[in-house]
This record gives sequence, C-alpha cells and structure tokens, in this order.
Amino acid sequence: MTTPDKGPPPDLDALHRHAYALRRTMLQMAAGKGEGYIAQGLGFADCLAALYFGELRHDPARPDDPDRDRFLLSTGHYSIAMYAALAEAGYLDRDELPTYALNGSRLPMSTFDDLPGIEVVGGSLGQGLGQAVGMALGLRLDGSPARVFCEFSDGELDEGSTWEALMSGATFDCDNLVALVDCNGIQADGPVTVRIEPVADKLAAFGWDTVEVNGNDLGELTAALAGARAPDGRPKAIVMRTTPGYGVPTVMARERAHFVRIADGEWDGLLRELDEHYGVVAHV
Repeated sequence: MTTPDKGPPPDLDALHRHAYALRRTMLQMAAGKGEGYIAQGLGFADCLAALYFGELRHDPARPDDPDRDRFLLSTGHYSIAMYAALAEAGYLDRDELPTYALNGSRLPMSTFDDLPGIEVVGGSLGQGLGQAVGMALGLRLDGSPARVFCEFSDGELDEGSTWEALMSGATFDCDNLVALVDCNGIQADGPVTVRIEPVADKLAAFGWDTVEVNGNDLGELTAALAGARAPDGRPKAIVMRTTPGYGVPTVMARERAHFVRIADGEWDGLLRELDEHYGVVAHV
C-alpha cells in the first residue's frame, strides 16, 4: 500500500486499553447466556479498537452526519463485539449491554440497523461488501470525503456475491473503500475448507491494493490502516489473520469456536484469564 503523509503516530497504549475494555465488556455481556459468538468477537476486538479510537471519522453525538466514515459489519453475528465498541465509543448506554441476546432487546445476536452507529443489517453472509461498494460509489457521486470500511470473513469468500463485489469495487476505482477481511479460519461447521488461499494474492489479482497483517497486532493494524488512506484510484484490502478467542486461552483452545458453549461457572475464570493476558490486577 502507498504510505500517506505522516500524521501523529497512533497511541498504541491507549488502543491496547480499548481492546482490553472491549474484550472484558464482551465477556460480561455474554456471561450467563450459556453460548454465543464470543470467540469471533474476541478475535476482532483489536480491529474495532483501531477503527473507533484511531482511524474512523465519526461522532456519537451526530450518528447521521453525512460526512461520517461508514463501518459495515457484514458478519452480523459478531454483534457482541460491535455493541461493546459502540458503548465504548459513546453510542450506547452501558446499562443496556446486559440485555444482549434477550427477548425484546435492541441488541440481538445479529445486528440490525435501527441502532445508532450500525449502518446495515448483518447476518445474511456475502452481502456486506456489495453494499459497501454501493455506498462508496454514492458518497463519491455526492462529493463526500467519507470513506467506507467493510469487514467480512474468510468464510464469506465461499459466496460468489463477494467476488462479484470485489470485481465491482476495482472496476469502479473505489479508492474510498477499505475491505477488512477477517481470516480466522472458522465457519459454522468447522474450519474453512473451500480453497480460498492465498487470499491476499487473489484480492490483489482482482485489482485491490492489498496488505496482509496479524489482526491481533495493533502496530500492524494501525500501519495498514494508515497505508489505506491514499487516494490512488484503487480500493484497499487489509487481510487480517486473527485468532478466535484471542486473549482468553480457554476460548482459544475450543475446537468448535464458531458458537461457543460456556458453563455458568466458567465466566469468572475467563475474566481472570483476560486480565492475566493484559497484566491487569484481576477484577474478579
């Protein structure tokens, strides 16, 4: 990727604190629910910290600002991570977080766009990038300086619609579009088995300015996001290798990590593991 003009360096210590806070919030939200998509959220927390507290132009006091940067979460089942990020950023009242996944809650297990800060309905996999291309084109026609960031998973590369969107983004020179590909290696029924590798090479062959990073390394993530700012006529792609359950060894060790089942008595132990990972004096 092209290196943009140098701006102030990211405060990596602050971003680490945000990533820790997001992970802790997720565990607290899921506690007592018995099951959920916690592993993906833990793996994706570093990217959300880098976006919401470093890269995105956004204002929780003006969630409908026409010139805001858009973040699209294609994998709507990562909602627990999204809600944690929106609360940390000031879009949601933290008192609402315990209602996650309960009947009648505004915080279902897959995202809806009726919540401030959520741009699209998520969950029907393979649709996020197509919507992002349309948004990027619309913003360019409006003369808006806003950019569009779209997360989608390696599992969504099983979908033909994703490849059609990749072709379209390059064909229409959407250099205000950044794809964030969460390559965590898991799908609903086990490991990703379709031969999608090498992902970065394939996206580059489709015309995207592509870089591959450790998605749980905030230094690599922030450098890649900075490199994606250059308006060079090409859409940008950051292929992130993330670890499901990152920061919590017990969750990381689960063989079937897509929809994790956790016994009531395990939650305090998971919180202690997270605190130990970050060198924090245990809260529980």
